[in-house]
Amino acid sequence: MEEEKSKLFELIGGAEKLRELVDRFYDLMALESEFAGIRALHPPTLEGSRDKLYWFLSGWMGGPNLYIEQFGHPRLRARHMPYAIGISERDQWLRCMALAMQDENIAQELQEHLLTSFYQTADWMRNHAE
Repeated sequence: MEEEKSKLFELIGGAEKLRELVDRFYDLMALESEFAGIRALHPPTLEGSRDKLYWFLSGWMGGPNLYIEQFGHPRLRARHMPYAIGISERDQWLRCMALAMQDENIAQELQEHLLTSFYQTADWMRNHAE
């Protein structure tokens, strides 16, 4: 599994391409009304959120463990517990990321692989019944 994850970081194009993907994700979240639900869960400025997602995904994909170096274990579910995350929020997050990957021309096969993994995590993050 670790070998697969280090390949993900390489396959996505390394740090620069991952940063572009994260930035596009947050740009879409801020610009498109279909993502208003998840945008409302974030602070007024998205800079800190951009950094944290980039740092997390870097380590998650087998690149530098930037998030862990700064904050320790991600504890994703615990850190997101204060926010009501239901099916709508899960689906908005996944749709926003899918569009960002398309816009950044991530290879189709890699997009599908990542969306499967993202879905599992996003579904596990749900803490609010709809």
